[in-house]
Amino acid sequence: MSFASKRPTFKPTPYGYTRRSRGIPRWLLLLVTGVVLGAGGVLFLQRSYGPQRLTVEQSEQLRIDLNTANLENQRLNNEAKAIRQDIAQAKETRQAQDIRMQQLRKQAADMEAGVASLIAAIPPDPRGTSPGIRYADLVTQDSTLAYQVLLIQDLADGQTETPNLRGEIKLIGIGTYPNGNTGYVDLMTQPLDMGRYVVINGQTELPKAYRLRQVTIQIMGEGSDKVIATRTLKVTAAK
Repeated sequence: MSFASKRPTFKPTPYGYTRRSRGIPRWLLLLVTGVVLGAGGVLFLQRSYGPQRLTVEQSEQLRIDLNTANLENQRLNNEAKAIRQDIAQAKETRQAQDIRMQQLRKQAADMEAGVASLIAAIPPDPRGTSPGIRYADLVTQDSTLAYQVLLIQDLADGQTETPNLRGEIKLIGIGTYPNGNTGYVDLMTQPLDMGRYVVINGQTELPKAYRLRQVTIQIMGEGSDKVIATRTLKVTAAK
């Protein structure tokens, strides 16, 4: 004998509806999950690779370093300004020196032209030697001879300069002693290094009681006793 229930089985119809329990939509779960994962990823990246947050001590040290850098930058700017001023002043000084140098060169050229004209006007050495002993001023005073001698080398044809001449210049005195005897005295010998011309001057003591009348000027080449130019001139007594 069957004891099955006689309650009729419910069957939904196309025109009816059933009441179901409503849960969280799937799309909302996905959205929330994505937001959570994204925020976590951002925090992870900031902590792992982003700039670290500074502590109070680190912030204070950073402020001090920044102030120090600003002061150093100001100091360097002041130094750069001073250097620029020094450079500008140096340029002005250089320009003034260049102008002065040009003036001196012009004066030297004018003097050289004047000297060349003067040399051309001086009478030649009677012996016709080169170097020639063109002029000599020989003055005695109080047993002292003051001398000034002008030596000039002749220019070769077509030349504007002469080679340097090295050697010696010697002054030999011709005079008398109180007993009337004639005496030859070496008064001066000095090295000679000349170009186109040279002026030799100086003073020398005379022997006691020696009366100087004439002076022979001799020029010798370097390393040789051979006289290449000579001239004898009278001595003038100072008044």
